[in-house]
Amino acid sequence: MRRNAVLFVAISLLSGFGSTAMALVAGIWILDLTGSPARAGLAGLCVYAPALAGPWLGGLLDRIPRRPLLIGTNLALAVALLSLVAVRSAGQAALIYAVCLAYGLSYVLLDAGESALLPAALPPDRLGEVNGWRSSAQEGTKLVAPLAGAGLYAWRGGAAVAVLSAVMPLAAAALYALLRLRSVPPPPVPVERGLRAGLGVLRRSRTLRVTVALAGVSIGMSGFTTAPLYAVVVDDMALPSAFLGVLLSAQGAGSIVAGLVAGRLIAARGEIAVGVAGTVVFAAGILCRCLPWWPAMAAGAVIAGTGLPWTLIAAVTAVQARTPDHLLGRVSATAATAMFGPVAVANPLGSVAVHAGGRPAMIAAAVVCVASAAAVLLRPRRGPDRSDPAGRSGWLTGTWRG
Repeated sequence: MRRNAVLFVAISLLSGFGSTAMALVAGIWILDLTGSPARAGLAGLCVYAPALAGPWLGGLLDRIPRRPLLIGTNLALAVALLSLVAVRSAGQAALIYAVCLAYGLSYVLLDAGESALLPAALPPDRLGEVNGWRSSAQEGTKLVAPLAGAGLYAWRGGAAVAVLSAVMPLAAAALYALLRLRSVPPPPVPVERGLRAGLGVLRRSRTLRVTVALAGVSIGMSGFTTAPLYAVVVDDMALPSAFLGVLLSAQGAGSIVAGLVAGRLIAARGEIAVGVAGTVVFAAGILCRCLPWWPAMAAGAVIAGTGLPWTLIAAVTAVQARTPDHLLGRVSATAATAMFGPVAVANPLGSVAVHAGGRPAMIAAAVVCVASAAAVLLRPRRGPDRSDPAGRSGWLTGTWRG
């Protein structure tokens, strides 16, 4: 199983590097071609929009063999990226949007697919640990990939970045083929279809409800504070905009550490405790970034970078450990929509709230996070969790009660 763990971490490194480099360059490329910041911003919308269709896209993973679908998705993404070699003028910017949309679709399928595949590749007690390693690997690429992508773009142009990014999914597809998977028995009952199946599993398990909700709140508030943080750095602190890069790197450093210890925390305290702790720590990081002293802001970025991945890792691990195999694809995708979908609303709300001041908006986001964690701690638990407390192994022995 150690072989599979190494392969999954390597896949995360490859995917994280390629997608991070291309995500940065896509917007810059469109801006250079069209001269329009607004049109450049639409690249991000193309990437995140497919997440709203996550529950239905995830259903594919429950009807088609998962490893072939993941390999095919990576190969298709590589072909889409190579098509960008043809981009030469503003009239061809639509091709960049199409590739961003392809990236968004691949994110949904690959994230849900990996979550559904991991339990067939690793024992239940290793899921939290490997999820933490994968998170650290992806965050680590964010320290290098933006600089590498921007440097290659300045030297050789967007086509060179597209070719480099295309190599990553090709290599990831090869690594998927090397995984050693154990067989999983077919479900003894008919498979539910559509959004209802994913929501049903989330609703029946308190652990899934709580961890996914906490991750959704924290990730949503991270999007809400984007514009306010810009205002605090540039307007309130009168610091150069380049300082935002320092904060991003500091947050990435915190995320690497968070991923390395997340598995042990989950094993010792459980997914809900780690999700609550991550939400509170993330709120503390937001508040530190409100302080009028740049070292405190940098420290706050490290703290926020520690807390935010904990909420995500806790939720993903809970989904993998407490979902029957025949529903893992759609439940993983439904959970991803619940966790990342709020960003689509919270981000523009933060852009509006910043007119009242950057710090008040960030303090409000911290209050929302703390209130969410407090609600979990103070609300009495009503009856046992209807998911298997021992994890997904109960489903494999026919005792899963969801």
